[in-house]
Amino acid sequence: MTTPHTPDTEPAQQPRPGGLTGRAADLRRVDAFLAGLATVGSALVVCGEVGVGKTALLTAATDRAERAGVRTLSATGTQFQAQTGFGALQQLLLPVHAELAALAPDHRDVLTVVLGAGSGPVPEAGGGPAPDAEAVARAAVALLGRLTRERPVLLVLDDLPWIDPSSAMVLGQVARRLLGTRAGLLAAERTDAESYFDRTGCAVHVLEPLDDAAADHLLAERFPALAQRVRRRLRAAAQGNPLALLELPVALAGTPGAAAGRATPVSLPLTRRLQDAFAARVTALPAPTRYLLLLAALEGTGDLRVLAAAVAGRCSVKHLGPAERAQLIRVDDHAGRLHFRHPLTRLAVVELSTSDQRRSAHRALARPLADRPDQCAWHLGQATVAPDEQVAGKLEHAADSMSRRGDGAGAIAALLRAADLSPQPAHRARRLARAAYLGVHLTGDLQEVPRLLDDARRSEGPDGPDGPDGPDAPGDGPLLAAVAGSAYLLNGSGDIDTAHRLLGEAVAARPRPYDPQDRTLAEALHTLMLVCFFGGRPQLWQPVDAALEGFAGDAGMLTVTRGTLADPVRCTPGQLDALDRAVAQLAHESDPARIVRTGTAAAYVDRLDHCRDALLRVAEARHKGESAAAINALFLLGNRALHTGDWEELGQVARDGLTLCEDHGYPMLAWVGRFLLAVRAANQGELTSVRALTDEMERWAGPRRAWTVRRYAAHARTLAALGQGDFDEAYRQGCLIAPAGTLPPFEPHALWVALDLVESAVRSGRGTQARAHVRVLRQAGVAAVSPALRMRVLAAEALTGEGETAERRYEQALAVPEAEGRPFELARIHLCYGEHLRRTKAAVRARHHLATAADGFRRLGAHPWVARAEQELRATGAHRSDPASVPTTALTPQQREIAHLAAAGLTNKEIGERLFLSPRTVSTHLYQLFPKLGISSRAALRDALDRIPGPKT
Repeated sequence: MTTPHTPDTEPAQQPRPGGLTGRAADLRRVDAFLAGLATVGSALVVCGEVGVGKTALLTAATDRAERAGVRTLSATGTQFQAQTGFGALQQLLLPVHAELAALAPDHRDVLTVVLGAGSGPVPEAGGGPAPDAEAVARAAVALLGRLTRERPVLLVLDDLPWIDPSSAMVLGQVARRLLGTRAGLLAAERTDAESYFDRTGCAVHVLEPLDDAAADHLLAERFPALAQRVRRRLRAAAQGNPLALLELPVALAGTPGAAAGRATPVSLPLTRRLQDAFAARVTALPAPTRYLLLLAALEGTGDLRVLAAAVAGRCSVKHLGPAERAQLIRVDDHAGRLHFRHPLTRLAVVELSTSDQRRSAHRALARPLADRPDQCAWHLGQATVAPDEQVAGKLEHAADSMSRRGDGAGAIAALLRAADLSPQPAHRARRLARAAYLGVHLTGDLQEVPRLLDDARRSEGPDGPDGPDGPDAPGDGPLLAAVAGSAYLLNGSGDIDTAHRLLGEAVAARPRPYDPQDRTLAEALHTLMLVCFFGGRPQLWQPVDAALEGFAGDAGMLTVTRGTLADPVRCTPGQLDALDRAVAQLAHESDPARIVRTGTAAAYVDRLDHCRDALLRVAEARHKGESAAAINALFLLGNRALHTGDWEELGQVARDGLTLCEDHGYPMLAWVGRFLLAVRAANQGELTSVRALTDEMERWAGPRRAWTVRRYAAHARTLAALGQGDFDEAYRQGCLIAPAGTLPPFEPHALWVALDLVESAVRSGRGTQARAHVRVLRQAGVAAVSPALRMRVLAAEALTGEGETAERRYEQALAVPEAEGRPFELARIHLCYGEHLRRTKAAVRARHHLATAADGFRRLGAHPWVARAEQELRATGAHRSDPASVPTTALTPQQREIAHLAAAGLTNKEIGERLFLSPRTVSTHLYQLFPKLGISSRAALRDALDRIPGPKT
């Protein structure tokens, strides 16, 4: 081996009470291995790339073994020791030298010589007669047998490739003879290393890089001051390698402002430790090979065709051979790709180059990438030193393309580089403001927004400088700055009135007539509508309406969103048709902003079912850094799940969204997630949670005049009161949203509480008010907005009707084709219908509807509503029996085990750790078994499992 020794210990990967970051599955494997030492010996070799945490895992295993009463003997290979005969064996066995006296003479004599304490010479590597490896191995096994009479023994070997050949051959034989003993051997080696250790028969555990979540956790825990954008970049560069995750921030600390994202260098620097680990093999390569590797490192995808075109006339891809032989890269000829075997090799190649070499390489790469404008622009930007509007304009266009396909971080990086290269102050200001806007709306970099806006203000100059326009007109800087600033105020401190004034004035200052293709104005108005929505005051919408009147043509989705979000009661059929067309196009949409805006427009008019797949794509993009868009997508998915009865999914996406809000500082959006949880808690009878959440909403919303958040509280309290049969309180809370007999303008929540208000009015003796509310629902044509609203309106008409009219309306409501997709509302209608039939002396017919309602509520875990339905059922004289038993064969053994663990209160993550499954796999199993059990939430698991015949686990 010619590779220099590189220690594989990472500071943050050392054992701590909570375990190693992201290593739960690996530690379980270690625990299983250690558990076997008490009865049967074995060997386990841990393999992984440099810096992945092998030493840390071995250290954790040693600590666990010692706590379990296992005797541990350790040795670590070093470059110096590789030339010393039996050096590793001496490290292992010298601590138990005193035990040699109890061995048979032949075993004792051999080990005495090996350990350097006898009359024979201790052989040096490559010289002197070495003791027979077979004899040494037999003696070592005999010694281990002696030691294990007291307690199990664990041999721990780190860095196998650097263990001397004599020890490696002996220990390889020992490893194969451990079966049946109470001794084990745990070793670690690099994936690409070669050694004399014969691991034939040894189990191998591959230690993989950390996943994104664990990498984020490690960076946040160890380097909390890192800006989100910087953290994402370091995570991408490290590719889950713990050593890189811990060393790159240290190296970055040498650049002032870099950790906060103000001056992050294009090429990440390496610490001395990383340079020592990776630089030597790079510097030993021929110059043409190093140049090719530099091109590959900067190009990013390893496309051999691009590399060949970039080096044409200088060298050829054949010069990659030395790098392949040094195992720095892997070339896939079939795919035409080059892959760096270790993420830090790429960084080392760039770090070892000069700035002139890097600019030359970027310039060379730009030529063959002319047909890929975004990549070409990026390389031109890195190759350019002096201000250059042509290059800056190309970067701005590239940023626009990146943001449309969901690469917010890439778009911001391109805009910041474009700003650096902008000769004109107004262009620079606009590009900085747009970067700030994307930080708020896509990536969630709120902490960066004030600095970027401040830089933009300092850069402002006269509008309309010469030069090509970007995606936004040259004078867009002030409006973009207002959009970013108001979004920052709304999402950060929740200062609705200041955000509204700032953005309203900027929109009003825009010259008319407005162009329907003006993207900056569209973004401004979409943001202004969100400010108006959370403010929840009709007068806030006046600037929006005034702006929409100023368009020269159809304002498209702006008009649609104004109709369905601000005042869905009065949205027009044309707006709904346009929304349906936009929803249908989401299957092929990649722009996260457009997906979220379409979902937002669809929420109150019941079109979210068809947005689900697109919203899931945006939600998944949070792992790539698109956190702000993901928050909105997650809560829209939760909104859908609330109405479709997928309350388990609701809880998961709401918690995920709230975690992102907490991590990125989005308190306003967090109330959407808390509202969803409050409504679910209300329906399931968790009154303590409802009180805590709604009281907190009131306290937060009051000083900020965020009246929509207050309505969230009223909605949850309405449902909680209905479930408890407190109809006076339900009526009072419902009237806080929409007084009976009215559908106030700019009050979208009025649609969601319409049925609640009518039912609470009827049950509390307010028939006149209930009929008045039904009348306005009918006059407004609410039933035509969506099938779900038609079902609610028909149920409301039935509640206020009499005799055959009421029955006909109930039957019509139950017959709405989409009724089955709204299980909570469907069960409520069955309950109301059953109550009506019981009161009209049709007890036998009532029982079917009441029993159906009880079963529907039970599947949802809506306990207070189950109680209401069963109380009514008993009043009919029926004796309610338990639901039919679930056959044992309905569930697989693994599903049964998962179900019992979930019923015991374990989280998906905890279940996964017990059963060696990922949390996602656990979630999938629960999703599949809930319908088999006839339930839709964890809360109903215990009762459902009790109905399964056979032994209980």
